[in-house]
Amino acid sequence: MPITNQQVAEHAFLQPLYEDDYFPPHLLDEGRAILRRLCEWIEAEQPSDPAALYVLSRAATEEFNALEEKFEAAGSSIETVAREEIAEDFWFLATAYGFPDVDVEAMIEPRNW
Repeated sequence: MPITNQQVAEHAFLQPLYEDDYFPPHLLDEGRAILRRLCEWIEAEQPSDPAALYVLSRAATEEFNALEEKFEAAGSSIETVAREEIAEDFWFLATAYGFPDVDVEAMIEPRNW
C-alpha cells in the first residue's frame, strides 16, 4: 500500500544511522520497513486520538524489540543514538498524521532498547 501523506512519503527514516558503520544497513532497512508499515497502519486505521495511535505505534515498537536481537547478533545494538533517532521518527510520524502533542514515550512504551 503506497503512503499517501506526501510529507511522510518523502521522509528518509533513520537516515543519520546509515552514516555510521556501527549499524548494519540491512538491519536499518528492516527498521525503515517497520516505520513505513506503521505509516500504512495509520493511514488504514486513521486513529482518532492518541490512545488509538499508541496501539499502532506500540505494535511497531514490538517489531523493533525483535529487531534488536538481530542487531546484537550482528555485533551492533539499538543504543543511545539509535534509540533517539527511532523515537524521533516516531514523533515525526505522530506530528505528520495530526498528533503534535503526542507523548513519544507512550508511543514506544514497550521498548526493550
